[in-house]
Amino acid sequence: MDVKLDPALVEALRAIREVLPDPRGDRFIEQLRRMAAAGRPDLESLRSGGRVLVDELAIPGPAAGTTLNVLWLRPARAQSSPVPAVYFLHPGGMIAGDSRTGAGILIDFVLRLGVQAVSVEYRLAPENPFPAPLEDAFAGLEWLARNATPLGVDATRIVVAGASAGGHLAAGLAMMARDRHTPAVRGLVLIAPMLDDRGGQAAPLDVGREGTWGVDANRVAWDAVLGNARGGSRLPDYAVPARADLAGLPPTFLDVGSAELFHDETVEFSAGLRRAGVPTELRVWPGGFHGFDWSVPGAPISLEAKSARVRWLAELLDLADEADEVRNEGTQN
Repeated sequence: MDVKLDPALVEALRAIREVLPDPRGDRFIEQLRRMAAAGRPDLESLRSGGRVLVDELAIPGPAAGTTLNVLWLRPARAQSSPVPAVYFLHPGGMIAGDSRTGAGILIDFVLRLGVQAVSVEYRLAPENPFPAPLEDAFAGLEWLARNATPLGVDATRIVVAGASAGGHLAAGLAMMARDRHTPAVRGLVLIAPMLDDRGGQAAPLDVGREGTWGVDANRVAWDAVLGNARGGSRLPDYAVPARADLAGLPPTFLDVGSAELFHDETVEFSAGLRRAGVPTELRVWPGGFHGFDWSVPGAPISLEAKSARVRWLAELLDLADEADEVRNEGTQN
């Protein structure tokens, strides 16, 4: 792990650190939720000057009589045929955030690839520990696949994606879909994923006092999600992707900063995918702290990371023209 920060990120991390709540405090989860709510993008900004159509829908939840909120994004330009979709699980440690958290990642996909995107507002721990968040994630994916035709989505080209804790859920969701043989998942995108309940314990991070997400915050989150099962040998199915069977997962893209807590577990997970025969692409961004690309979206390293994801998705989803356009754009910058 290289913990030297990219120079373009140093000041941003310092500013972020000044407002982050202390994970050792009794009110950490409450404060983190308040911070996530304050940073929630409004619908007008998501519309990106009228280029993106935005709706918030209530869909059936995992149990009878329950509902889930989802954010539905798609290009404003007319679609002549069904398009691929990215189904997204948001960041926030599984203890904070909602369907709009991290939505900037999806806006990039919608505008640059012409795909649709759906972000689900899964239940949060500790009020709703595992498997509640994953049950919600699966219900949302089933809804998307079942309603693909009226939504204008190509059900054979649905990609599951997640950032940070959403990466944990995305990986678990792909495993669940694999084992249940439905819905079909074309690919998996894991952005700085939170994959291992034992992660970061042996090598504490010191990036400006643990960057944006350190050992203490990680421990609080995993305790909220798994309770006494954290670190133990008996785990619920799909609860810890790093300790699960990886065979049969769809093609997977992973990326992570070199200066963050999840670096090692992401690299190890990618190696496990390769050993299991899963087509895998891993990108490690030198000097990136956790969440650098959505915290500092205009930094050169962030632009490079976003373009790498777009290129991979374009090739996976047979969007050749868009892939060429992104490559050309990269050579001009």
